[in-house]
Amino acid sequence: MSKQILKTKLLPLAALFVCALSQAAEPIRIGMIEGMSGPFANAGQAVARNLQFAIERINAKGGVRLPDGARPLALVSIDNKQGVEESLIALRQLTDQRIGFVTQGNSSAVAAALIDGVDKHNQRMPAQRVLFLNYSAVDPTLTNEKCSFWHFRFDAHADMRMHALTEVIKDDSSAKRVYLIGQDYSFGQQLARSARAQIGAKRPDIAIVGDELHPIGKIKDFTPYIAKIRASGADTVVTGNWGNDLTLLVKAAREGGLNVKFYTFYGNGLGAPAAIGEAGVGRVRAVAEWHPNSGQGIANSPSDAYYESFRRRYPQPEDDYVHMRMHLMIEMLAAAIEKAGSTEAAAVAKAMEGARYKNAFHEAIMRADDHQLMQPLYVSVMRKTSDGSVRFDNEGSGYGFKTERYLPLASTMLPTSCRMKRPD
Repeated sequence: MSKQILKTKLLPLAALFVCALSQAAEPIRIGMIEGMSGPFANAGQAVARNLQFAIERINAKGGVRLPDGARPLALVSIDNKQGVEESLIALRQLTDQRIGFVTQGNSSAVAAALIDGVDKHNQRMPAQRVLFLNYSAVDPTLTNEKCSFWHFRFDAHADMRMHALTEVIKDDSSAKRVYLIGQDYSFGQQLARSARAQIGAKRPDIAIVGDELHPIGKIKDFTPYIAKIRASGADTVVTGNWGNDLTLLVKAAREGGLNVKFYTFYGNGLGAPAAIGEAGVGRVRAVAEWHPNSGQGIANSPSDAYYESFRRRYPQPEDDYVHMRMHLMIEMLAAAIEKAGSTEAAAVAKAMEGARYKNAFHEAIMRADDHQLMQPLYVSVMRKTSDGSVRFDNEGSGYGFKTERYLPLASTMLPTSCRMKRPD
């Protein structure tokens, strides 16, 4: 057998050998603490899909490159049933397994407890420190007075999101009487304060005719709340509700014939578009760091291609809720590990500070002062796909969202009061 033939036959074997080494490499585990059961199970399951999608993309490129070789990422999830105590127990389980990266987001109350828990763990166990990566808990205090070196937030906080919404409300001449409704915990309370302050500053002529907080995850029928909104004479509703609390609210509004505008944080998914249906066209708005139709009108849009790849991975309509920030979080984590040349928490944190992210349709900067991600924001309005105004619908509902206002990165930055204590 000639050397050339032998070499040709050996090439596939070498490829298999490299593949086997890659598969044998110890994965870098990311521990997700999230509500996977109960009233907000759909929100937790959406997170798991998005994180898994992002992890698969990293692994498909060969994993995370380290001095001793490439390692794949792996997701380990624990159901916290949306409880604080359960989340702290989950944190101990993950640290007992020596998992160095913990992620959570669907509750600012849980996030606050985890920040405190991670701080205490890292003080007790300096040789086994962990980083907390927050993809959705948006209470502004978490990167202001409660900021921590060990915590990074990848979502725009409530004041930043409210800034984007009120930029649209400011120019909405039909908005004269606003009703605030939200969930009764730290995030909902902060959102109400932020809405009052920002609307008062930008549109002092607007009357706040209601300010309602309801128990989180407890209300099965929002009809009484819709009756209050109608009685107030409101023409506009501002809400940060998410999960079933949002779906049931907008469903009750539709069934009750409440014809008002909804300015929401999360009205573009998890059943909300289908729940409100035709009544939401031109009336329901949402704010997000990205949405599926953000590339509309751009030939060969990279944004469209990205979204279509997610739809191929999760073809069921009910699985269609894409969180760009979660994908970005995983990519920035992988890049920081590679820059640090280590999975050690402090080294990765320092590599993450000031890090920049940029792809063909999105950019972001992790601000070192408070570990708050700065990125563009979109305010989009609900439209029907059947009338040709949007290409992609949400969750097979027949309704999608079209960009109404784009705020570039520089326009979303707000000051911070963080006074971060850094490790020695």
